Amino acid sequence: MNKKENNYAFIDSQNLNLGIKDLGWSLDFEKFWVYLKDKYRIEKAFLFLGFIPKYQHLYDALSTYGYILVFKPVIQNRDGKIKGNIDAELVMYAMRELNNFDKAVIVSGDGDFYCLIEYFYELHKLKAILIPNKRSCSTLLSNFKQYQEYLEDKRKELKK
Repeated sequence: MNKKENNYAFIDSQNLNLGIKDLGWSLDFEKFWVYLKDKYRIEKAFLFLGFIPKYQHLYDALSTYGYILVFKPVIQNRDGKIKGNIDAELVMYAMRELNNFDKAVIVSGDGDFYCLIEYFYELHKLKAILIPNKRSCSTLLSNFKQYQEYLEDKRKELKK
């Protein structure tokens, strides 16, 4: 009898949204959740994002699809731009959950996650790295080519 896979996804929502937006389309998060479950056997998907009250309806929808939302307070810089870097939260949650999943899927092309990806690789706990946009993928991740998938190639399946 085959053991059911218990894989978790850790999603850098800013990298995902900006990477896809830069390609000229919008991601359908409901389709993306189904894709993660079907292809990667994801049981839990942690979506890291900055909290902005006016987007509560979006957060409610994302929760309904099945994502576990992890918020970080945001700040506004001098230019009025909203900033809510979630890198530390994603790494902390991934490490906190380490013993609860078989393999991890990291959704980001950000090289800041290199050490986490390398560690999961060494532990044989890395399932995949889903990179939203080839052009914005860090060269630091090139050591893990065999784990990379580009979401831009899945436009037909995942477009809103």
